[in-house]
Amino acid sequence: MAKQLEGEASDFGRRLVEIRKARGITQVELAERIGTTQSFVSKYERGDLRLHGDLIVKLAAVLSVSTDELLGFKGKEPSVHPTVKDRRLWRRITSIDKLSKRDRAALVRTIDAFLSKAG
Repeated sequence: MAKQLEGEASDFGRRLVEIRKARGITQVELAERIGTTQSFVSKYERGDLRLHGDLIVKLAAVLSVSTDELLGFKGKEPSVHPTVKDRRLWRRITSIDKLSKRDRAALVRTIDAFLSKAG
């Protein structure tokens, strides 16, 4: 478990370095913008320090990226949508994209018919 956390911290650190450099921001500039020191930024980039929510939000805002992208979730399918509480329903919804265009259209017509009756 500890090795997994270390790996996640170093993965985050690599992403942070990559995004920071792509934005043309130095460690000192980033530190000033998030209210910390260059030493702390360096420790986060090396994976020596664990992240906390407030820092993740600040970093994402300064670097103009989503927190998902910063944490490495970009492109990954969420297990549940914030407004869809039923996991089974959410899995089915995300599977719709795998259907053929014709099948998707038929499914949408069926859903629309049910929703118009509920209206």
